[in-house]
Amino acid sequence: MQQFKEKVAKIHSSLSIKKKYIVNNESELRIRYNDNSRGVYFIGTTPPKSDTPIEQVETIANKLLDRVSDIDFDGLIVYDIQDEDSRTNKERPFPFKSTHDPRLYSALLNQKSSRPVITYKSVVQSNVAAFEQWANEAWQQYGVREVVLVGSPSRSNQINLPLSEAYKSLVSNEHNFFIGGVTIAERHAIKGNEHDRLIEKHLQGCNFFISQAIYNPQATIDLLTRYAIECKQRNLKPQRLILTFSPCGSKKTLEFIEWLGVSVPEATSLRILNAEKPLYESIRICLNSLQQILDAVVPYNLPLGLNIESLTNRKEEIDGSILLYKLLRSTMDNYLARQELQNLVK
Repeated sequence: MQQFKEKVAKIHSSLSIKKKYIVNNESELRIRYNDNSRGVYFIGTTPPKSDTPIEQVETIANKLLDRVSDIDFDGLIVYDIQDEDSRTNKERPFPFKSTHDPRLYSALLNQKSSRPVITYKSVVQSNVAAFEQWANEAWQQYGVREVVLVGSPSRSNQINLPLSEAYKSLVSNEHNFFIGGVTIAERHAIKGNEHDRLIEKHLQGCNFFISQAIYNPQATIDLLTRYAIECKQRNLKPQRLILTFSPCGSKKTLEFIEWLGVSVPEATSLRILNAEKPLYESIRICLNSLQQILDAVVPYNLPLGLNIESLTNRKEEIDGSILLYKLLRSTMDNYLARQELQNLVK
């Protein structure tokens, strides 16, 4: 344990010496998000498992950045993985394993890539004092500037720190965090009020939103359309909406996607599972889904972005996510450029 702590301290020391981003008291993304005519593009990832030797954490970060070295992206997203067993009675397809501190992995990726890194934080098990300490350490020790807060996956959980209180704490923090939230189209399909939640979260301090993985484009179209219209009626500026897509190469990955609460229509599931190459069928489905969404919502001039993730560490699915990124980015860039042209000739 002592050796482990010494290695972590060594990484902290390295970060404080070499990290360019930590001296910047503003978020780079805050500036980029102001340009509604361009998309913003991310690669999503998770920290290595907590039993990974600390020296291998840097190796894993290097491998990730090597894989994406030939693509142009604006930043990375590091998730805060929780068990979430309270959200459903179904057995988790992949056993839960704790990870290294997302702040540490974010700092490593930021240092090595010189790109902004959005860090997720689950606030379920925090109290105000612990959360404020986490936030101050995130800014001062790890150079975290962009944070997405995540609430409880189930109302049955004991909640010590409501999400609204966490937003309030972060907004009032002495450090100028760029704050984001999550949006769930499936929740809108059931309750019909996700657009109101987005507006409420913005008023609480959120400046952008990241969706969960999309396999039901109509649910996302319904949410974004309602959000755009509601913002116009209330004379509010829509906030950046980052759409998440993840390839699926196996039955088990599909089961995990559904376990996470992602809506996968039966026909979509059957297409993937019965395809000769399920991974590439899922990529085609994701591309078609994005095209449907953009056809429907680009005329509303919503500020958009993409987040491409691999839900497993299988090499095939990781490589598939990079191909998916290339396809989806080029598609969104094309749609946004055509919309910008239409705006010029109006």
